[in-house]
Amino acid sequence: MPTAIGELPLDSTNLLQQIVEGGRPRVLRGLCRDWPIVKLARQSDTAFAQGLLAHDNGTPVDALLMPPEAQGLVGYNTAMDGFNYKHFRVTVTQVLQRLAAYSRQDGDTPGLAMQSALIATSLPGLIEAHSIPFFDPSVQPRLWMGNRVTTPAHFDSSHNLAVVACGRRRFTLFPPEQVRNLYVGPLDFAPTAAAISLAPLDAVDDPRYPRLKDALAHAQVAELEPGDAIYIPPVWWHHVESLERLNALVNYWWRPAIVAGHAVEPGLDALMHCILAYRSLPRAERDAWKTLLDHYVFADEDAASHIPAERRGVLGPPTVETLARLRQLAGK
Repeated sequence: MPTAIGELPLDSTNLLQQIVEGGRPRVLRGLCRDWPIVKLARQSDTAFAQGLLAHDNGTPVDALLMPPEAQGLVGYNTAMDGFNYKHFRVTVTQVLQRLAAYSRQDGDTPGLAMQSALIATSLPGLIEAHSIPFFDPSVQPRLWMGNRVTTPAHFDSSHNLAVVACGRRRFTLFPPEQVRNLYVGPLDFAPTAAAISLAPLDAVDDPRYPRLKDALAHAQVAELEPGDAIYIPPVWWHHVESLERLNALVNYWWRPAIVAGHAVEPGLDALMHCILAYRSLPRAERDAWKTLLDHYVFADEDAASHIPAERRGVLGPPTVETLARLRQLAGK
């Protein structure tokens, strides 16, 4: 059975450091309870919607529309040669109007999900009163909004802090090593720009997914209300269910700057390069390269300790020069 995601007290010192320390998910209850839009959401869906409408500047955002039979699950079509939604560029106001219309319908309704809208671009008036003090202004918040939509388990290369602004969301998280048990779809053809699990979480008896029960045994779950936040570490799989007729989420993606403002490169690019470089090699060669990767990348010991410090090059501590050299060698 899944376990509850651990919660972090808001009075912790160096809160951002405490959040990311240990590389495990954390829930921060009430982190953003004083946000104006959160207070409106606690009043009513209508109050929340009117609060957003007042700030919409008409910039088009991305929205996905799924037929009622999809039951709000973002995914592939039956033939798996396309996706089960139509993509539109619309305004935040148009999304809210459509959501309001669907909320008045009886029976199954289409699923509607506004995706990753940069708040600074589409709702700039929200920025000043809806910030998180420990984030640098360069970490840009994004708004996700819709009705009862489910995004299957997927992962991000970046650190992720997500704040429920309206409605309720259930997060089911899996550690990275559960990838084998989640039956992940194509890496280069996915409905959410990130590869997703093909196994519904209630498919434990489906003979196509016999290892799903093993993944669920390692799952962690949290249900969040307006003002609550969750930290999702890089490469942790997260399955997200929106539980109300109107749900909104604000998230922050970031990568640490390791030296002089240079951020860590996304690991997914490196994974694609590894597949290209190593996957088709004979087993003996793959094992040899795995040994090198373990030695130079993943092992804890210093692979260059025997080399004079001034001669370690890219194996030495990261500097502006060594990072530039690495990018040059990688052809980037």
